Amino acid sequence: MPKVFLDTNVLAYACDADQPAKRGKARDLLKAISRDMLPCVSTQVMQEFFVTVTRKMGVDPLQAKRIIHSLRHMETVLIDMDDINRAIDGSVIWQVSFWDALILTSARKAHCTVLYSEDLSDGQAYETVRVINPFR
Repeated sequence: MPKVFLDTNVLAYACDADQPAKRGKARDLLKAISRDMLPCVSTQVMQEFFVTVTRKMGVDPLQAKRIIHSLRHMETVLIDMDDINRAIDGSVIWQVSFWDALILTSARKAHCTVLYSEDLSDGQAYETVRVINPFR
């Protein structure tokens, strides 16, 4: 089964009542991935998800914690100092933000070939990882 990496925005939109179109697309994607692929995230994604849904979307912190717990079946990349150094290099080489480079670094570390995200250029390949914007 192919492995795919999920950026924070995919998980956050699945909870976003203010964006019903994106919410539907995010939920459909999560269902499809759960059937046909191995989903991966990183500790960065889970941290950003918690902050985004609680601060920007008004999700109760304990509800956000339950959602995160429900995602435990996903492979989670733990970020270490080598990853941070690779992300710094990647941000320079790829001309993206450090945070986006850290997402790409985590996707590469998990051996994912696809990153679902709206934050990077749709279709762009960053070495072995290709970005797909599921909201386009």
